[in-house]
Parts: sequence; C-alpha cells; structure tokens
Amino acid sequence: MSDFRQDFIRFALSKQVLRFGAFVTKAGRTSPYFFNAGLFNDGDSVLQLSRFYAKSISSSGVAFDMIFGPAYKGIILAAAASMALAEQGRNVPFAYNRKEAKDHGEGGSLVGAPLKGKVLIIDDVISAGTSVRESVQLIRAAGAEPAGVAIALDRMERGTGELSAVQEVARDFKLPVVAIANLQDLLGFLEGSPELADNLEAVRAYRAQYGVGA
Repeated sequence: MSDFRQDFIRFALSKQVLRFGAFVTKAGRTSPYFFNAGLFNDGDSVLQLSRFYAKSISSSGVAFDMIFGPAYKGIILAAAASMALAEQGRNVPFAYNRKEAKDHGEGGSLVGAPLKGKVLIIDDVISAGTSVRESVQLIRAAGAEPAGVAIALDRMERGTGELSAVQEVARDFKLPVVAIANLQDLLGFLEGSPELADNLEAVRAYRAQYGVGA
C-alpha cells in the first residue's frame, strides 16, 4: 500500500498548492516552500483532498462523533471530509459556524448537526491557533467536547517561542492534532525525488533554523 502522506505531497505539487521558491511568511521569514490550500478550488481536487483527510483521520485513531468546520475554510473541509468518511463506510454528522450570527430563520451562529459528543475540528493549517480557540469555545458552549484537530499540513515550525503553533494548540487544549502530512514527510518526499533535489538543501536549512521536533 502506498504512503498516503507522500501521495498527498505529490498531489499538492500537481495542483500548485505546494510550490518551491522564496516566499515571505506572515512571521517575516523567507520560506523555501509555500502551501496554499485555497487553491484546492475545483470539484476533483476537493474530492481527492477529502479522501486524504479521511485516510489521515481514520489512521490517527482519534475517537470522535462528529466534525466541526470553522468559517470560512473549514466549512467546505467539514462537508467534504464527512462525505469521504461516508464513502469509507462511516457516516458522521457535521456542523460549522457563521462569522455573523443570524437573527432570523433558525438564528444563531451554528449551522448543521447539533454539536454533541466528541467533536473533531477540521481546518487547512494552524498558524496562530485562533480558529481552533474559537471552535473550542463554541463546542464547549454547546455542551460538547472537542476531540482533536485535523489539518492538511503541519509546517513543524517555531512560532513566537520554542513551540510550533500545532504544539501550542496540543498543549493549551490538550487535543491531538492530526496532519495529513508534515515537514518531515516533505523532506522524505524531496529525498526520493531527484528532479526536485535543488530544493532539498533549502528546506533542510529552513528546518534547521526554524523547525521543531515531531
């Protein structure tokens, strides 16, 4: 069986969601690679992405009863991942939030299935952890329990301190964070791709400067 993490990196490259070059991050660092999940923006790519999420979530062993997608990027991810899980034979409800609460119709800021039981939060990446924090508050306010966070890529990169944003979320909320792939997987992919060898040393150097352990 092929490694879905390596397959995911290959897929992200083919869709130009993952690119190599010189990119300035929000933190002002010059990164040798850039990952923009917003470019999974057609039916086929979202379908494939949803299946990678489903594989990653299923292989993680994290116990959950439903999925929650924080607005806005998490909305399509929650819907798509739940469909891919149903395709695997596991039918789970999903919900998401609006940025602005409605005062008519069903009202409120939550849409979809009622938040209850163990809730898995799904997003594209964790940069500052803000959407996770807001999601945890919404889930707890509804009387449900956050079960973990599923993301596409973990950059394994220090934030303002010694920990990465992913590690801070895991520590602050005591939640497992499940990534389809991480920086270690990307390095492994580059090591096995002679045609991309020019990028390998740049990514290694970046990891040596800014990286954190697994």
